[in-house]
Amino acid sequence: MAVKSLADIQAIESISLSQRELPASTYAALQRCAAEHAHDTALSFFLDAKNFQRTHDWSYAELLADITRAANAFHDLGVGPKDVVAFLLPNLPETHFTIWGGEAAGIVMAINPLLEAAQIGELLRAANARLVVTLAPTPGVDLWPKLVSQLEQLPSVRDIVWVNMAPYVGTLAGQALRWMAWREKARRRSRRIHDLRALMRRQPGGHLKSGRQIRAEEHSSYFCTGGTTGLPKIAIRSHGSEVFNAWAMAANLQPREPGQVIFCGLPLFHVNGQLVTGLMPWTHGDRVIIGTPQGYRGDGLIASFWAIVEHFGVNFFSGVPTVYSALLQQSVGGHDLSSLQYALCGAAPMPVELFREFEQRIGVRILEGYGLTEGACVSSINPPDGERPIGSIGLRLAYQDMRAVMLDDHGAYLRDAEPDEVGVIAIHGPNVFAGYLDASHNRGVWIDIDGRRWLNTGDLGRQDAQGYFWLTGRKKELIIRGGHNIDPKQIEEALQAHPAVALVAAVGCPDAHAGEVPVAYVQLTAGQCTDETELLGFASQHISERAALPKRIEILDALPVTPVGKIFKPALQQREIARVVRQEAAEIGLADVSVEVIQDARRGLVARIAAGLQQEPLRRALGRYSFQIDWMN
Repeated sequence: MAVKSLADIQAIESISLSQRELPASTYAALQRCAAEHAHDTALSFFLDAKNFQRTHDWSYAELLADITRAANAFHDLGVGPKDVVAFLLPNLPETHFTIWGGEAAGIVMAINPLLEAAQIGELLRAANARLVVTLAPTPGVDLWPKLVSQLEQLPSVRDIVWVNMAPYVGTLAGQALRWMAWREKARRRSRRIHDLRALMRRQPGGHLKSGRQIRAEEHSSYFCTGGTTGLPKIAIRSHGSEVFNAWAMAANLQPREPGQVIFCGLPLFHVNGQLVTGLMPWTHGDRVIIGTPQGYRGDGLIASFWAIVEHFGVNFFSGVPTVYSALLQQSVGGHDLSSLQYALCGAAPMPVELFREFEQRIGVRILEGYGLTEGACVSSINPPDGERPIGSIGLRLAYQDMRAVMLDDHGAYLRDAEPDEVGVIAIHGPNVFAGYLDASHNRGVWIDIDGRRWLNTGDLGRQDAQGYFWLTGRKKELIIRGGHNIDPKQIEEALQAHPAVALVAAVGCPDAHAGEVPVAYVQLTAGQCTDETELLGFASQHISERAALPKRIEILDALPVTPVGKIFKPALQQREIARVVRQEAAEIGLADVSVEVIQDARRGLVARIAAGLQQEPLRRALGRYSFQIDWMN
């Protein structure tokens, strides 16, 4: 049935979830689909955007066999159901073999390859990783050097498994890569280093040697969330949560036929890459196209994207606002995009003007959605054939409840919010995670509502009378730069170490391209002296995550505080929005512009702007930003 409204979602729920007979594990879900679509193409990979027609392809039967071989290889290396298989990889077919084969053998943990070496080591220690899969030594890629620099401090890591790029490059280049790997392995004789494909060739692809019968509640994966300073926050997810989320996402996108072509450009260390462009299509008979190891960041990928859509007949892709902004800079030319049905946008709010311009020029429906790692991936999404209010995060998934709730000062439930009343977004359902690996991180995560445990997402929002949800702010204060979550604490703790700094507050500054960029406000210790240049230099030395480096540091006589003395960040966010408005006005030559940023009880921060007769050019310029605007006469 087509999903157009909340009533349609409720109609899906007229059949109990148990009657749906969902597979218990991700491996069983892949197995079931492979039995139905054995000879259909499941996966295509191209290495180079300039030669996207040259693909390496797997049928469903071949994909399941390689996942099974990877699971058996990990099993033979001693991985059991409670052991952690970590991976540090770009987007490759072997990354999927590792993810789903690893979940069939043990617990899989994704590591962001862009992290610095010390952060990678910290996460592997926190998870007590048993085995690490990473790229073999490859020119221009620093994954192996990062990992090897940490190995002496990682006693739990007993085996390292290399993925070699040799099968995807020419003969001479492949020989060079194999020689580099042989030489490096010879230097590391004290380490147990293996080649993934060599291990897989020795394994059967028709059955799990472990004989494991995986239950839905068993742990499938660990995902790192939040910041990277202090003890890492590692979310524990179950097989059942991932299978359910993949099924429920597809149910909310009805009607859809098997055999869709889905493009994967987001990283596979992220939940969206794994579920929206992995498990979901592979439990519905679709074909996934992995475009370059770097995805959307791959050289020439964005420039070739419309040609790629035409060549493969892509029906669906998923991206963050920065991807859509970059695609708008590319001419469609004469490419036939009629295959494109819709595109999913998440991770950060979509600017209104970008949304409208993309739909008008490209002719594809954008579905804004919302989700978080702790909810498997997606919790709400706009219906393809229903109303899609710009700025809304859509309707909740079937069988997953979602509310805006009012909490007391201790985080306890008081009542549900009224329609259009802002509260804390809470979710309850089969997709909700099991909690954090470090029990101390679970404080404040759960809300008891009528004896049921709900997840406090930390996001502020409202639900309208039609059931659509709208985000109005973030209690957890994350800065989202191009879809990348940045914990302001890592910026604040780094700058706080400067001898001249008394107080620090990091917030997100609206950015037309990245959505937000981090900026920092500083209050100096009495009698101390420094400037922005020195503080920026200090930050670059002490903040290891490049994306978290502040774009600007501003020194104030005093930071705004609440009556109890706590730094009041909304005042700084209001200041940043006003600054952006004035900056955009100045760039188009408008001097007589008035702006006031207020906290609206229903909509969050709203910029009230008076620009006289010059309103239209400023309206167009500010349409690239995601903050709310009221135009005053």
